[in-house]
Amino acid sequence: MNRQPDMRQLLKQAQQMQEQLAKTQADLAERRFEGSAGGGMVRAVVTGRPELVEIEISSDVVDPDDIEMLQDLVVAAVRQAMDEAVQTSSDELGGLSGGLGGLLG
Repeated sequence: MNRQPDMRQLLKQAQQMQEQLAKTQADLAERRFEGSAGGGMVRAVVTGRPELVEIEISSDVVDPDDIEMLQDLVVAAVRQAMDEAVQTSSDELGGLSGGLGGLLG
């Protein structure tokens, strides 16, 4: 017997998933993700938006004769924090959006 899905039930489930997705996106936007480089000498913090919100540089790593190294460490720390934010967002949002296929049975 071939049962057609109840459209009202499908719409209700889709709305619930949309609300859950919006809540998860808002929660992720407020979370903070940290990256570091140079053994913790440079630390960067981003939100899940992702947006850079904090940079901390140890005075031990500031060498006026080697600014390039400091620049590389800052880039590495920011990149690590951004990668963590993007991966966490992908993991958490991917699980929600993957459920859309289940609405059709």
